[in-house]
Amino acid sequence: MSRFKFRSIVLYIIPFIIFIHPVLGFSEASMKGTSKDEKQGSIIINSDTLEIDNVRNLVTFKGDVDARRDDLTINCETLLLYYQKRPGEDLKKGIPNIDRIVATGKVRISRPAGGLAMAEKAVYYGDEEKIVLTGRPVVRQGDDSVEGSTITLFLKDNRSVVEGSGDSRARAVLFPKRDKR
Repeated sequence: MSRFKFRSIVLYIIPFIIFIHPVLGFSEASMKGTSKDEKQGSIIINSDTLEIDNVRNLVTFKGDVDARRDDLTINCETLLLYYQKRPGEDLKKGIPNIDRIVATGKVRISRPAGGLAMAEKAVYYGDEEKIVLTGRPVVRQGDDSVEGSTITLFLKDNRSVVEGSGDSRARAVLFPKRDKR
């Protein structure tokens, strides 16, 4: 039997970490699919179980979730995909517009070329093309890292915001790269 398989301070240094090192840019790059049936721009989601609720416009993926799109991978315990149906739209003709994706439980967002974002919760907003990380979020690129109470990645604008709250301040740990001469 086949199984369905499927994580307030603006730091000016964040663009350096995330966008000078483009592997953490989380932009929508070209798709490197794992099968010839997968097309550019497709979303491939594997999990232990999935449930489709057409009344609530929601698809729930649970257990060892692995979601891939355009050189971006999200691993987590549970993924909720909220979609929008247009009036009179027939769902049999393909997936409708994605409103948002909520990943919870040991969320890891990675790129094959490097870079890693980790949190307890990540919310992707389709229209705004942004990801909001909460629950001890950390973004790493090599030895460099940033952390705070909330990290927001604005994919279209190539910028990020790291916020602190209370005793948890925004923090960046950077290791300058030295020229080898």
